[in-house]
Amino acid sequence: MTKSTRGFIKPAALRRGATLAVISPASAAKREFVERGLAELEALGCRVKLGRHALARGPLYYAGSLKDRLEDLHNAFADPDVDGIICTRGGWGSAELLPHLNADLIRTNAKAFIGYSDHTSIHSWLQNEIGLVSFYAPMVAADFARERGVDLPSWQHTFHGDDSWALGPADGLRVVQPGLATGEMMGGCISILAEALGTPYAPRLEGSILFLEDIGTKPYQWDRLLLHLRYSGRLDGVRGIVFGDMAQCVGDEERDLLERALQHGLRGFEGPVAIGLRSGHVGGANVSLPLGVSVALDLREAENPQIRFMESAVSG
Repeated sequence: MTKSTRGFIKPAALRRGATLAVISPASAAKREFVERGLAELEALGCRVKLGRHALARGPLYYAGSLKDRLEDLHNAFADPDVDGIICTRGGWGSAELLPHLNADLIRTNAKAFIGYSDHTSIHSWLQNEIGLVSFYAPMVAADFARERGVDLPSWQHTFHGDDSWALGPADGLRVVQPGLATGEMMGGCISILAEALGTPYAPRLEGSILFLEDIGTKPYQWDRLLLHLRYSGRLDGVRGIVFGDMAQCVGDEERDLLERALQHGLRGFEGPVAIGLRSGHVGGANVSLPLGVSVALDLREAENPQIRFMESAVSG
C-alpha cells in the first residue's frame, strides 16, 4: 500500500482475479439487475462476493436496517479475501452510516470503495477520516447491468494502476472557462455535498479540482446549490471545477439555460471550468473517476480539454 503525492492512502489494484464485495449501503436493489451486473463483472475477470444483506428490501426504501447495512460494509473491509468493495446502487441511506463507521477497522484494512450518487457521503468520510483514495465509478445494478453502461478504458486505467492517462472530449469534456489548474480530484453528487454542510461530515475541498454532478436537478437548483457552497466557504481554495454531463438533469431545450445558471452561480470564480464529463448519473458508458489523486485540469485549448491524472490511483 502506498500514498498519493498529497498523502492519501492508495488501495491495492483490482486486476483480473480480484475479489469484489458487493454491498448495498443505501437503497434496495432489484435482484435481476444485481445478477446481470454480477455476470458482467465476472466476465471482466472479477470474482464477486455478495454481502449478506445486499439484496435485502426494507424498511422503507432501504436495503435492510442500519445495522444490516453497516454490518455488510464493515465485513467487506475486514474480510481478508476481499480486494475491493462495490455498491449495487445509490438512492438514499449512506449518510445514516457515517456516525457508526469504525475508522480503525477501515484504516487497518484500507481497500477500494466504489460507488457514486448517495455514496458521495461515504467518499467524503473516507477522505476526511482515513485519507483514503476512493472511486466515483460504475455500480453493479446501476451500470454493469446496462448494455454498454461502463466505460471500460477508464475502469482499466483506474483500477489496473496506470500512472499517466487522461479524460477528454471523447468522455464528454467541454470548456466553459479556460485555464490550467492542478489539485486533488474531489467531489461527487452536489446535493449530497451541500446537505453535509453544517455537519461533522462536510467535505474538505480546499486545493481540489472539484467534480460536481447530479440527477433531476434543474438550472435554478444548480444555481441555488452553488450559492450555498459559496456562502459556506467550501469553494474557497478550489482550483478548478468539472461538471457532469447534465443529461440526467435537463433536456436539450434547457442546456443553454443550465450552463448560464452555472456561470451565474460561479460568478467570480477564477479557475478553469469544464462541463460534460460522463461520470456518475449518465445514460451512456459511465466513466470511472478516482478521488484523492493529483490531476491537472487543462482547459487552455477549447478543442482539446483534458483531465490528466498525474499518478496512479492504486498501489501494486
